Amino acid sequence: MRFASRILISLVVVAGLAGCVTPVASPPAPVQRTVAAPARLDPESAARQFTRVVDAVEPVAESECRARAPQLGCDFRIVVDTRPNLPPNAFQTVDDNGRPVIGFTIAMVGEARNADELAFVMAHEAAHHIRAHIPRQQRNATAGAILLGGLAALSGADTPGIRSAQDLGASVGARSYSKDFELEADSLGTVIAARAGFDPVRGAEFFARIPDPGNRFLGTHPPNAARIAAVRRRAAGL
Repeated sequence: MRFASRILISLVVVAGLAGCVTPVASPPAPVQRTVAAPARLDPESAARQFTRVVDAVEPVAESECRARAPQLGCDFRIVVDTRPNLPPNAFQTVDDNGRPVIGFTIAMVGEARNADELAFVMAHEAAHHIRAHIPRQQRNATAGAILLGGLAALSGADTPGIRSAQDLGASVGARSYSKDFELEADSLGTVIAARAGFDPVRGAEFFARIPDPGNRFLGTHPPNAARIAAVRRRAAGL
């Protein structure tokens, strides 16, 4: 199935196109080095760039998926949420039929300053699926819920108390390896982006423009510097 059937994107380019990758709010931190960002593309150029990147990256991501994890399903569906009020964001999920979905907000499409950045983000999200991060996270959440719920029951907690412990355990379990998952996706995303003809090191410069989450306990994303270093290490070996 060719590109035209894989991507669902509004042909109406939002005039306010703005500048998982999810930019996350971070606590107060020491002042960091400011990186001069390339100029933001105009909406029409950003839309053309997105189309070109999807057409190049999606077949490579599908090929990597079929080589590494064909049992997961590799027919990627690319979607764009054109609501202008949403912040820059990219994500990976699966639809009701188990088909892998890579989603972007329209602000994310506009935030990418060059094709390498957009390609890296897309490859990173595809890597989340290939590395089975959603089912692995679900298993971790279930294990955490069972563990803390069982401890609460043994301690004599009532039903609401056990349920609260299960909710807490699921939350902790889901976050336990999330930083590792992000670094795994960065590493495999580097391979996918490079094989699609893009520069993943240049693409990872995107991290220098978003808030640094730091190394918070049970945080969902690793420090930006760690992610850039992981990309450089993997790219050096290609």
